[in-house]
Amino acid sequence: MQREAYLEMAASEDLHWWFRGRRRILQSVIGRLPLPPPQQARVLEIGAGTGGNLAMLARFGRVTAVEKDETARGIARAKATQCQDIRAGALPEDPVGADEVFDLICLFDVLEHVDEDEATLAVLRRHLAPGGYLLITVPAFKRLWSAHDVALHHKRRYEKAELSGKLLVAGYVIRKLSFINMALLPVAAGVRLLDRVSRSPAASGTKVPPKPLNALFTLLFGAEAALLPLLNLPVGLSLLALAQDAG
Repeated sequence: MQREAYLEMAASEDLHWWFRGRRRILQSVIGRLPLPPPQQARVLEIGAGTGGNLAMLARFGRVTAVEKDETARGIARAKATQCQDIRAGALPEDPVGADEVFDLICLFDVLEHVDEDEATLAVLRRHLAPGGYLLITVPAFKRLWSAHDVALHHKRRYEKAELSGKLLVAGYVIRKLSFINMALLPVAAGVRLLDRVSRSPAASGTKVPPKPLNALFTLLFGAEAALLPLLNLPVGLSLLALAQDAG
């Protein structure tokens, strides 16, 4: 992404309904994993951006973060006091030391930015500790492709079967694969349709909406945290996958 996009992210990720709702869901999923105690658990976030998830992840273990953009790394280091290990790195090149392993590896809306997504998944599997987990989120449904994706430098949106197949080929066993952001899918689809009609080149929905609307969207999206332990959502704007090394 461009420098301006990272600055906008840094300004909005503590407030915007999408970041807040997603963090609520991710925290709920991670909180149910049988990880080692926080003093011992090793957590890796790749594509950490401006550090909006690092405080949440630090509740579960010692966090290592990897981010290729220098501007984003600088912002993350300034704001994420819970994580001192913020490194430069890019995928699919191996982003950490050959001998480093982690109990949880996270890619939150990162894989869609990488040309070699299958190679990336295979590289990361080598860094899972025995019993460790890979947790990823990606944008869903190719038919929702729009100027929003182009502006954010996405390479693709994923179908559920496609993501499942790539995880299996890379040597994972899938523990959970669900859509997320189900309630707001119709709203997002309508906005993307308007973008196509108007031929807008900008990414839609990146600005923080008015407070009442932002609060409502946060509530709707974040409420899925209570549903995901019980079921896999049938549709949604994004996909969430939890996987382990198939051994």
